[in-house]
Amino acid sequence: MSLIKEIEVSELAQLKQKNNVVRVIDIRQPAELNSGIIPGAEALPMHTIPLRLSELKQEETLIMVCRSGARSAQACMFLQQQGYDNVFNLRGGMMAWANNGLEIGLPQVV
Repeated sequence: MSLIKEIEVSELAQLKQKNNVVRVIDIRQPAELNSGIIPGAEALPMHTIPLRLSELKQEETLIMVCRSGARSAQACMFLQQQGYDNVFNLRGGMMAWANNGLEIGLPQVV
């Protein structure tokens, strides 16, 4: 079993401030997104990931986010099994992001 790489909310906030090229993928269900999303994050519900793998480039750095970090850890594990190396789980998920007082945006309607 491979270990999942994790990133702290403070690290992600710094990366976003520096405009580092990372893709933040929010895997929560559409109804959950109404509570807010990390600005710039892309909504990609967890159950659609296998169908939409071609949209996720293996050379990109992907940060997976859910409410608490449990489902996004599973998504990271799945992506690692598919050959993705630069996949990180946001430790504590949106709960940790909000508890740190970081900016929360509205989901983009796609």
